[in-house]
Amino acid sequence: MFAALGGPGSPAAIRDAELRMGLELPEQLRQWLLTHDIDAGRQPRTGSGLVALGCPGVLPGGGLLLGLMDVERVHLHKMATEESAPSGGTDHPSWRREWVPIVSERDGVHGMFVNTNTGAVGSWSEGSFPEEREYASLFAFFQDVADQLEGVSPGAWGGPGRIRRRDPRPEDEPVRVWARANGYPVNDRGRVPAAIREAYEASR
Repeated sequence: MFAALGGPGSPAAIRDAELRMGLELPEQLRQWLLTHDIDAGRQPRTGSGLVALGCPGVLPGGGLLLGLMDVERVHLHKMATEESAPSGGTDHPSWRREWVPIVSERDGVHGMFVNTNTGAVGSWSEGSFPEEREYASLFAFFQDVADQLEGVSPGAWGGPGRIRRRDPRPEDEPVRVWARANGYPVNDRGRVPAAIREAYEASR
């Protein structure tokens, strides 16, 4: 598993990515990328999705752990989308410049990010407002991942830095099955968007 996390990252590549994104990475994220850059020495395939590389099979909740190239790709895409069509005004934007993605689905529909101002870890999902503070730090997030890989059930970890976790409700599973069958993007983590739930109820 550790081999899949990639080799050491490049300080120069990180600085260049920071300049293009217009931000500075928090120290924990910088150290993670210097130790494990999933994208180091790899090239995306032609026609790859928004997440060109990514590391599957590491996170218990699914999603791809991102290397530096994909961190930048997803961040710039989310910023461009927010700037071209602001979704929630200044109070509830779909993306902020200080959010740096660390986990994403291949198409960027949902994932997790680090807030460069606070170091906290939050999440985003299509159809709902982003959750800005699920973990106090990147370390707390990875500690929870490690605990789950060792058999601790999701939501059971109560270590320092754990804020909250949005676990899927069993009663939402029929809605997710229906949504996928009818072409609606819906994730396996967190809330089912209200619009999808309403469409599901209207179809019954």
